[in-house]
Amino acid sequence: MRLGDDFQVLRRRDFRLLFLGQSISVFGDRMVVVALAFAVIHLGGSESEVGLVLAAGWAPLVLTVLAGGVVADRTSRRAVMVAADLARIVSQGTMAVLLITGAAEIWMLAALAGVTGAATGLFNPASTGLLPEVVPDEELQPANALRSVAISGSEVLGPALAGVLVAAVSAGWAIAVDAATFAISAVCLAMLRPPAREQLARASFLADLREGWVAFRSRRWVWTVVVFFAVGNMTWGAWSALGPTVAERDLGGAAVWGTVLAAMGVGALAGSAVATRLRPRRPLVLLASMEGLFGLPLAFLAAGAPVPLLAVSAFFSGIALMLGVSVWLSTLQRHIPDEWLSRVSSYDWFGSFAFYPLGLALSGVLAGAIGIHLTLWLAFGVLAASAAGLLALPDIRNFRESPADARVA
Repeated sequence: MRLGDDFQVLRRRDFRLLFLGQSISVFGDRMVVVALAFAVIHLGGSESEVGLVLAAGWAPLVLTVLAGGVVADRTSRRAVMVAADLARIVSQGTMAVLLITGAAEIWMLAALAGVTGAATGLFNPASTGLLPEVVPDEELQPANALRSVAISGSEVLGPALAGVLVAAVSAGWAIAVDAATFAISAVCLAMLRPPAREQLARASFLADLREGWVAFRSRRWVWTVVVFFAVGNMTWGAWSALGPTVAERDLGGAAVWGTVLAAMGVGALAGSAVATRLRPRRPLVLLASMEGLFGLPLAFLAAGAPVPLLAVSAFFSGIALMLGVSVWLSTLQRHIPDEWLSRVSSYDWFGSFAFYPLGLALSGVLAGAIGIHLTLWLAFGVLAASAAGLLALPDIRNFRESPADARVA
């Protein structure tokens, strides 16, 4: 296969618009990962309050994501995504104004993060379902990989720029950039012209939700991976909640932490580039292996490793993350029929992130009780054990890609 073949999907107008809008939006989001945590710290918040504010953004996502799957399968996925972007312009823009003017309080940040999270819960299942509407099945892997490349580039530039802005001006300006990126995303999505979808017979909301659950539950390879994601994301909450505090106390502050996250982004960029060409015969074995590697930075942060070693571990974690995500999304999109895709995806999002807010909040509480470094070691141990358990399951080891199975499995 020639290298150019991997980028043929960029010739498709609708994919270019989708790619551009979401690439810019994700760039802003990666700035907020740094900016919001340090906004809380600079307002005098403790590590527990950092975790609680971050959790406030994720909890509403969990509450709305299942509804988002039903709505996206019933209506225009593009329209759902535009509406979610408009809501996030308002919430992030308000947060930026409060921080820049010095009127912000921690509870306000938590409330506005919750609005953003709720809108994201509606956006994500629609996004997963929209991609197969604008590209054919055989181009899903490179399309997902290219989107991952954009995310990876944002992982490099977003945290680094946010660290500089926080240090030089304030966290509010980084969040203002995020609000602007949602506006660009909404414009790009409004310009999409996906083909008309067949309208399915209407049932009640609960019936549609239950039908999605049956489609999800009946595929053991889907729900076992999602259970692993649930455990992994809960433990990763320790990195998000405690990492900024460790950076502020021991590593040199926001700029250093932004550099570590940027190293993860460089690794993610490398992993995404590999994913544009990769066609694994056993995609779930690759996924389980990569997600085991993903947890390495937790151990290095727990061990008090020097910043260069921490950055190297973050680099390899980024490779594992984006390679695994690209393969997983493509596998879902190829093997789940279109009429169920957003709902099955919503259960994926729900299961994957239901425990992330708990992990954020619990990490801060545990750190106060047993210490930051012991909490980080505990998180690493749980994540590593769950990855090993996933790899041991026959449904994961025996799952193979087969063109005959695509879209009907």
